[in-house]
Amino acid sequence: MCGIIGYIGERDAPQLLLEGLKRLEYRGYDSAGMAVIDSGRVEIKRNVGKLIQLESSLSKNPLRGKVGIGHTRWATHGKPSENNAHPHKAGAIVVVHNGIIENYLTLKGILKKKGHTFKSETDTEIIAHLIQSYLFKGNSFEQAVRNALKKIKGSYAIGVICEEEPKKLIAARNESPLVIGLGEQEWFIASDIPAFLPYTRKVIFLDDQEMAVLSEKGVKIGKLSGEKISKEIKTIDWSPSMAEKGGFKHFMQKEIFEQPRAIIDTFRGRIAEEKGKVFLEDCNLTAKDIKQIDKIFIVACGTSWHAATVGKFMIEDICRIPVEVDLGSEFRYRDPLLNKKTLLLLISQSGETADTLAALREGIKKKARIIAVW
Repeated sequence: MCGIIGYIGERDAPQLLLEGLKRLEYRGYDSAGMAVIDSGRVEIKRNVGKLIQLESSLSKNPLRGKVGIGHTRWATHGKPSENNAHPHKAGAIVVVHNGIIENYLTLKGILKKKGHTFKSETDTEIIAHLIQSYLFKGNSFEQAVRNALKKIKGSYAIGVICEEEPKKLIAARNESPLVIGLGEQEWFIASDIPAFLPYTRKVIFLDDQEMAVLSEKGVKIGKLSGEKISKEIKTIDWSPSMAEKGGFKHFMQKEIFEQPRAIIDTFRGRIAEEKGKVFLEDCNLTAKDIKQIDKIFIVACGTSWHAATVGKFMIEDICRIPVEVDLGSEFRYRDPLLNKKTLLLLISQSGETADTLAALREGIKKKARIIAVW
């Protein structure tokens, strides 16, 4: 799950953004980046890997500015790489995004026909280009964001800055969490409260189809339709550890209540608009390959193993193919019977579980068909 932080005020934005991203590390990520406006110009730093990579890059080539956005990415569309890391820029527009744009391929095709060139494999870059296309038509920054979001289907929490209006930060959400922090002559946006908790406990929770414009004058909130609304300011009395858990007593309890949204997000962008069409961009198995599979091994560790056990019953019930579930720590030691007609399905929350990776190497050695879920 991606992490978002944004800031406008009088402090040094890069350091504050970096600190905020560190407090969001528990969400998991494979790359990180930030964009800051300095003297009307956007400067961007992005790195694959842990935040220490971004911190090292910033120490060598510091950014300056009092308005900025930061992001930690957990890859959905597009592999982990510097090009796919956020923020994404198109013309004067820079965007960070958490969520999944379901119709991004349709929008990308339309924008390509209009001459837009894309540098990444992500759905997020489409948002930046779409906003820029409306800005090019003479819309204000605020109206360009609103018009672009009306074209988007899916979930999003976004932070947007613009070189043409450098003293504004725009945030919007639909089915992905986004909260605004109200400080003393400074304002924040974040996917979770811990990102800015050391600076303020006064917050506004955005709801679906709402957009906020943050400037040195304060915060203005409205519907995507343009209707202005007032929102309740809440004071958070959670401790930093409670804030990380979203107010729940335990992380497990938090994750239980997140299950409906996690399932929805898993399907987003993978079911095409045409009825019955499923889109799995990273799956290289053909229909012929799938028909030849006569057995499935699911390998995982910990909570992923429990998910695999549930998956076994579902696959056998729907597909009528026998399934075995193995712990990653034991799989390779029993010399499993794998071949070209065997599908090895590996599940890992992080994608870095050592035992599961060892099972992957075993599958490659024995020429099994392989799919990884992480």
